[in-house]
Amino acid sequence: AESQQSDLDREIESLRLEKGYRAWGVDVTPDTTPIEAGLGFAVRMDKAGGFLGRDALVAATSSRRLRCLVLDDNRSVALGNEPVRIGMEILGRVTSGGFGYAIGRSIAYAYLPAEGTPPGTHVEVEIFGRWVGAVVCHEPLYDPKGIRVRGA
Repeated sequence: AESQQSDLDREIESLRLEKGYRAWGVDVTPDTTPIEAGLGFAVRMDKAGGFLGRDALVAATSSRRLRCLVLDDNRSVALGNEPVRIGMEILGRVTSGGFGYAIGRSIAYAYLPAEGTPPGTHVEVEIFGRWVGAVVCHEPLYDPKGIRVRGA
């Protein structure tokens, strides 16, 4: 039963990464703004009467964004906290990662500079002492139109 639970956990994590769903505590923390985490769509800034924290969110400035990375080597899997660099400059760290079984690729998420890291940008992730190439990708990687999720 314990083995089945760990298999289920890995399956859920794989699907979460492929769909770009954020995980509290790793991808999103109390120090993260919704804009940084790519969750700005979920915040209605013009809500009548405002909301708790609105003024802080308006005042917040950030130059980082959570980016989806697909690794060049599918045998390499980032788990979290691995450095990410462009050239010789470390620009961020992996928040979460794993293998996406539906797409057959190794996936990682990392906070990187908002400017200069659009989809198509080549980066490197250090995994067990070896720098592995990766590319910043549009997300979600799996079912981007949400057809499968809605059952259409």
